[in-house]
Amino acid sequence: MAVPLSYNLRNLWVRKTTTLMTALGIGLTVAVLLGILGMLAGLQQSFQSTGNPLQLIVMRQGSTAEMTSAVSREQFQILRAKEGMATDEKGEPMISHELITVVNLPLRGQEGESNVNVRGLGPMGVRMRSDIVKIHAGRWFTPGQRELTIGKGVSETNANAQVGSQMQVGRGFWTVVGIFDGGATAFNGEIWGDANQLGTDAGRTQTLSSALLRARDPAAAQSLTDQIAHDQRLNHQAKSEAQYYLDQTESGRPLQYLGTFVAVIMAIGSVFAAMNTMYAAVARRTREIGVLKVLGFSRGSIMFSFMVESLLLALLGGVLACLLAFPFNGLSSRIGNSVTFSQMIFQFRITPQMLAAGLAFAALMGLFGGLWPARDAARKDALNALRDI
Repeated sequence: MAVPLSYNLRNLWVRKTTTLMTALGIGLTVAVLLGILGMLAGLQQSFQSTGNPLQLIVMRQGSTAEMTSAVSREQFQILRAKEGMATDEKGEPMISHELITVVNLPLRGQEGESNVNVRGLGPMGVRMRSDIVKIHAGRWFTPGQRELTIGKGVSETNANAQVGSQMQVGRGFWTVVGIFDGGATAFNGEIWGDANQLGTDAGRTQTLSSALLRARDPAAAQSLTDQIAHDQRLNHQAKSEAQYYLDQTESGRPLQYLGTFVAVIMAIGSVFAAMNTMYAAVARRTREIGVLKVLGFSRGSIMFSFMVESLLLALLGGVLACLLAFPFNGLSSRIGNSVTFSQMIFQFRITPQMLAAGLAFAALMGLFGGLWPARDAARKDALNALRDI
């Protein structure tokens, strides 16, 4: 015969202060875990959404990022002549010679500054990304002018980054003429301007950072990758644009490891808190346990009852964690990118699967925390328990 569930619910309610404090400790532990998972999911979504699988980024051999790469104008012309490249309606090869540099901008509403990527490109580079990048306010920069169009994420997180603002990039002052919306992509954290003018102001007139090209089809993309790798005139490598950005999620790994470590330490503390709560419950209800045994409830039923109570306590903490974490869903944040040495802007993603994982994590803590107190309760002798010995 099983102990009624109402018995456990009543006891949790009677000890509501202790119940709430223990549940809150468990909830904070689960909330830390959900925060780390939400951050990594947001980063992954941002980089998975960035890039066209038919587009290749060409960089110098050994470079892990565009900023540490170099593609000269002569090499760009060699790339431009490669077979298998897509063309536009005018028959022009879809390839863009681009420059990446960094500008330091003050943060909006707080002290400090952040590094922001400035991408120099031409009209073709903008058109090659027109499927995911749209003008949000103002207009696109004019080629040959010191004009910038900035990502929506930059305008939201950095001061002096609005239409009409001026910022120094390289040796010149540039005017912000527009804001573009890159959706959930990494482009939202970039600033775009004319490649030739940016190269002049940055002192890089002959050599820019990379080349972006579009293949006709997947087979042509593989052929172009092989051609570039084996061309002795280049000493360059080609990588899928989508894969290039996906590789940058590695920047979030140190935080994942640190967050997981903190969550494990907190989980151990939460298990002991739940255990302490359940031991206190067993001590206060010694006579009740004796009565349950006299009424015919078995050791297994009593142990199961206390395990259920500990589980309910932990699940309450898990629900509190979900309530704490869910408002962060869709919230924009930023993190330093150890690959590009600049900020990445992303949105937290708290999915139903994560919430379910959080509840499961809380339940696991409750089961571990309630196991030994429940076993001790089941082992109490009925007569001694009635005497409250």
